[in-house]
Amino acid sequence: MAGLIHVIDDDDAVRESLGFLLETSGWQVKLWPSAQAFLEAEPDPHEGCVITDVRMPGLSGIDLAERLSREACAPPVIIITGHADVPLAVQAMKAGAVDFIEKPFEETSILSAVRAAFDRVAESDAPSEGTGEVGQRIASLSARERQVLEGLVAGKANKIVANDLGISPRTVEVYRANVMTKMRASSLSELVRMAILADRGG
Repeated sequence: MAGLIHVIDDDDAVRESLGFLLETSGWQVKLWPSAQAFLEAEPDPHEGCVITDVRMPGLSGIDLAERLSREACAPPVIIITGHADVPLAVQAMKAGAVDFIEKPFEETSILSAVRAAFDRVAESDAPSEGTGEVGQRIASLSARERQVLEGLVAGKANKIVANDLGISPRTVEVYRANVMTKMRASSLSELVRMAILADRGG
């Protein structure tokens, strides 16, 4: 049975088109014009997956992710935005979001994110082996690569990290690419998620 996806966006066109894409891909979909409307109708959401815009009147997508993350059986939250930047991505991940996707997004990107979110839920009952593996990847980083990673996880843009370390923004980009490769991260959100996981795991 296909999983349930809640799509929350105050932009009617985005909400409807995303809902259509997900339905034609075999998912069950419920559409909501705001986070407040979603919470009023689903006061204790624990089923399915939530896809929410980050900037909406009232509760933002990050506010919603933080609120849901406090639930005992919180649904995975994917945040989409037309205003992606590093600090916002970090804020979203620290709020509990499982992924962060910039608009306009490829159809394959959103579908892959949804599948990964449901896979994560399915695996959540199993003992996590990820912390040790992520720790080993972090240990493989050079001192400078680790400094760049710490700057990114702190929510700093490349230019700020470069200024802090006394190197050029272009050099930061090179280190960042090396970090992504060594950490085996396919996106900034995945990199941040792994770093936060390692930090929580001690």
